[in-house]
Amino acid sequence: MTSLEEDLEDAVATPWGAGEVHPGVRRARAWLSRAAEPSTVDVWRYVDDLGPVEAVRRLRAGSAPDRIRSLVGARAEQDATLADLQRAQRCDGRLVVPEDDEWPGLALHALTLGVAGEPVVPRDQTDRTRALVPPLALWVRGGGRLDELVDRSVAIVGSRASTAYGEHVAAELGHQLGERGWTVVSGGAFGIDGAAHRGALAADAPTVAVLSCGVDRPYPAAHGALFHRIAESGLLVSEWPPGCAPLRHRFLVRNRLIAALTRGTVVVEAAARSGAQATANRARELGRAVMVVPGPVTSAMSVGCHELLREKEGGARLVTSAAHVIEEVGGIGDLAEPEARPVTPRDGLSDVAVRVLDACPVRTGVPPERLAAVAGCDVLDVLRVLPALEVAGLVEWTGTGWRLTPQRRGSGAAS
Repeated sequence: MTSLEEDLEDAVATPWGAGEVHPGVRRARAWLSRAAEPSTVDVWRYVDDLGPVEAVRRLRAGSAPDRIRSLVGARAEQDATLADLQRAQRCDGRLVVPEDDEWPGLALHALTLGVAGEPVVPRDQTDRTRALVPPLALWVRGGGRLDELVDRSVAIVGSRASTAYGEHVAAELGHQLGERGWTVVSGGAFGIDGAAHRGALAADAPTVAVLSCGVDRPYPAAHGALFHRIAESGLLVSEWPPGCAPLRHRFLVRNRLIAALTRGTVVVEAAARSGAQATANRARELGRAVMVVPGPVTSAMSVGCHELLREKEGGARLVTSAAHVIEEVGGIGDLAEPEARPVTPRDGLSDVAVRVLDACPVRTGVPPERLAAVAGCDVLDVLRVLPALEVAGLVEWTGTGWRLTPQRRGSGAAS
């Protein structure tokens, strides 16, 4: 069993074939995933400049700049890489790194553009919980390929304290999107997240849960069975190594990943201040589509949704079905069909025919002359449209005049 330093030295000295990742490179990124908290601007830049192997060598040797060493702290002396990789393997997990061919580079490129705009001076940089920084590596659990699953994906997020209405809508969206070949991405939490995952699974479609803890540690614990089902056909994804706890700040950090990995984010229910709103804001900053499902104006769980819709420069779109969602995030030809309107016998009638129909009494038949007077048209016009109205079953001849047919008497026509 080789040490971390030996693997790093070998990665420097040994050329590696195209399409393959040297074990030293993977181990370096595994070390970084535990040593440095994700979404740290300066650490990402340091690794991007030197490469993961050289960055880890300098951090371990204490020769990295003071600023970088301070961001790692006492973790620089620790090494749990082999244990982390073995622990992931035991739960059917693995570490996906940017050097792998399944790395979702295209989806995450927006984060690379986002971090490029961060100032050099640390005090001027965006807070880590909101900064748009690419991940250094991703721990995944499940058999699906990460790049393929997120290629056509949509995030569905919302409140943990959801209502029955919100869970119904989230499940329906997840099911409909899954049926149409789209991957549903969410955070695996109670409420809207869980409903969206279950909806996709009910359609026998893969779904992805982005976690704020290790992929071997179900949180919430009550979703252990759900996570197992997700891993069977989709993926559990995390920036933190196996065994890591779901600390509060990590929920905010992972929101940018949910937004970045998908083509758009749908907010089903969100309170006035919520993680779902934060995810929507990250999606907007990344240039992704932001979609909102409206709720009852009396519901506290929809206040955040309505605020997103009210923002003049937010660009959030109102959606009520999977067809609306796909229209926003899909390609050419993915247009939602117009909502079907009820067809009534009056559809397609001319203006004169509508006026004559409205002039017909409910009970007593009247002659064409009376209809012409009420409708405000010539008698000849009345005589011309009455046969068509009779064929359509809208009016009938009583022997003394014309009136509405019995089935039309509750329609509110004038008598």
